[in-house]
Amino acid sequence: MADSSVAGVPATAGDGQPQRADPLDQLAYMTLARATRGLSPAAAQLAWHDWALHLAISPGKRRKLLEEAFDGHRRFLNYVLRSAANPNCPNCVEPLEQDRRFEGDAWQKWPFNVIHQGFLLQQEWWQSATSGVRGVSGQHEDMVSFSARQWLDMLSPVNFFWTNPEVLQKTAETAGANLLQGARNWLEDLGGLLAGAPPANSEGLIVGKNVGVTPGKVVFRNHLIELIQYAPATPRVYAAPVLIVPSWIMKYYILDLSPHNSMVRWLVDQGHTVFMVSWRNPGSDDRDLGMEDYRQLGVMAALDVVGAIVPERQVNAVGYCLGGTLLAIAAAAMARDGDERLRSMSLLAAEIDFREPGELSLFIGESQLAFLESIMADKGYLDGWQMAGAFQLLNSQDLIWSRRTKEYLLGERRELFDLMAWNSDTTRMPARMHSEYLRKLYLDNDFADGRYLVDGIPAVPSDIHLPVFAVGTVRDHVAPWKTVYKVHRVIGGADVTFALTSGGHNAGVVSEPGRANRSFQIATRKHGQRFTDPDKWREEIPVQQGSWWPAWGDWLATRSSEEQVAPPSMGATKAGLAPLGDAPGTYVLER
Repeated sequence: MADSSVAGVPATAGDGQPQRADPLDQLAYMTLARATRGLSPAAAQLAWHDWALHLAISPGKRRKLLEEAFDGHRRFLNYVLRSAANPNCPNCVEPLEQDRRFEGDAWQKWPFNVIHQGFLLQQEWWQSATSGVRGVSGQHEDMVSFSARQWLDMLSPVNFFWTNPEVLQKTAETAGANLLQGARNWLEDLGGLLAGAPPANSEGLIVGKNVGVTPGKVVFRNHLIELIQYAPATPRVYAAPVLIVPSWIMKYYILDLSPHNSMVRWLVDQGHTVFMVSWRNPGSDDRDLGMEDYRQLGVMAALDVVGAIVPERQVNAVGYCLGGTLLAIAAAAMARDGDERLRSMSLLAAEIDFREPGELSLFIGESQLAFLESIMADKGYLDGWQMAGAFQLLNSQDLIWSRRTKEYLLGERRELFDLMAWNSDTTRMPARMHSEYLRKLYLDNDFADGRYLVDGIPAVPSDIHLPVFAVGTVRDHVAPWKTVYKVHRVIGGADVTFALTSGGHNAGVVSEPGRANRSFQIATRKHGQRFTDPDKWREEIPVQQGSWWPAWGDWLATRSSEEQVAPPSMGATKAGLAPLGDAPGTYVLER
């Protein structure tokens, strides 16, 4: 393991060297962080104070907000009068494109049309109030806008019995049975939460039984990873193997869900020899594992094993989310050191430049990190539910409030499909590693700026000269597609093929052929071609219907050589790499 100057979490001194936090301060932060579930009240208060103070000394902005308030009331009153005479009159305000809360017919009838229009006008005004205040820092403005949106989402008329026509109608039809069932659902969820049990209706989705079932063998295991080699599905295979590096903040089987939507199975069926890294779920004893451990024991160890099983073949490497970031770091260090084992690199919803990481940056700052580090110093890791909670807040309408309305007010249990079950199968993160990647990548952007050290020497993305296939997703709250698109500017001398696909961070990647309502755009920028602005790129590139997987498959095929060979053996017994057991292995089952 990499040396650790500080057990658990290194704070940063003025000279950039780690320093130990004062024990009394650590205890105070830890106690408060438990009460706030890891969120920093200081960060929130500073943001609101910054906004309120600058708003107080901005009479022009306050006048504009007052005018907008009067205009909103005028529009609302006009709508009330018009809707009383004509229930089908046009709305006075339209919801945002992604807001589907008020689409039902019941919301278009009086008085619920008036209720939801009044709410949307309030939402519109608060958006104006929390943005565009001169002098407020960008970070603080984003945090205030985000917080205001969370409160509005919580107070939405959809969430309350008397203001939701669909709930009232269901209550009348069932004589209140929906509310009784909703109470049962709530008690069941509360009991499961207290017991740490998986979500309701997940009993039929078990890793190795009906998810993560593509045949394969665990051919290597160290302290941090198991490496899975999947069994061939064709008599001849492409010569170049595929190595997939998923993110360590999720279980790998996101890419091997049910047989119909498994990316792994699809690749194997196309004639690829596929290897998958399965990260261990760390515990307290792993608190000192750092980013360098994940590179060495993860990416580099996996490459060594693939090279022993499929010797003298370059590898098509694939990285998903932070696994793609780690893969890019490893590729930069390999390019620097003359290591030519990689043939191409595919980055799926993976960021390299973290200068604009989207709303996830609201949870990353010195104040917030101090609280997270205090929690991790106590346990030695960050609980998966804390990271999952942050992701849910980024899309609270769909992931929190709509679910609670459906299950607790309508009394309808949502059908738990494979992606939802996987999403609740959270993982932990070692304290040192989590602190390092938040600081070095998100906070300081060391890799994109050429300051990220591997073996004491900078690993620079501009050294990478591999062909790159990068995928962004339109509704990604974790890795915004415009940030992923920066791969065009960060990677050095290489052709970059970029695909922008419908969906979000997970569903946009798990987008198998034949799935309805899927589309994508794709184009290749040759090395040396002029950079195109992302908005202009999206306007100019034609939209194609269907999954992006076949386009990626064609791209991989051209980088696997035309030579078709017999499938390699499962493992390499002569190299001491005899299969250790069947996929999915043991690490993915750790809780």
